[in-house]
Amino acid sequence: MSEQSKQYKLLMIDDEIAYVEVLSKRMLMRDIEVTVAHSGSEAIKAMRGRYFDVAILDLKMEDMDGIEILKILRKMDAQMPVIILTGHGSERAAREGVKYGAYDYLIKPCDLDELILKIKTAGNKGGISNGK
Repeated sequence: MSEQSKQYKLLMIDDEIAYVEVLSKRMLMRDIEVTVAHSGSEAIKAMRGRYFDVAILDLKMEDMDGIEILKILRKMDAQMPVIILTGHGSERAAREGVKYGAYDYLIKPCDLDELILKIKTAGNKGGISNGK
């Protein structure tokens, strides 16, 4: 399946409900199917028995630390690329996430086209490396 026709399956983990709703709608218009988790525990439940091409993870959430969630996601699906999307002032933590296996990171607010490109690039690499 070519990049043009592939519909990417994205797990978005972020507790900013309004932000996630807007971003999800914009991604759907760009052939990205979004499953939303507003907490680390919701993300873990969403991962059970399902495949995602890519996950987007906010580091600052109420129930669990983003790095802790990242470590759990790595154990559940070591091949799934995780892109950290976090607010200004958390760039150091985002770089730490890359050390723990995150594919890349972006600082909020980020350019939508840049985020879409990272999702598609990560999804293609993940899909190639794990055969899905």
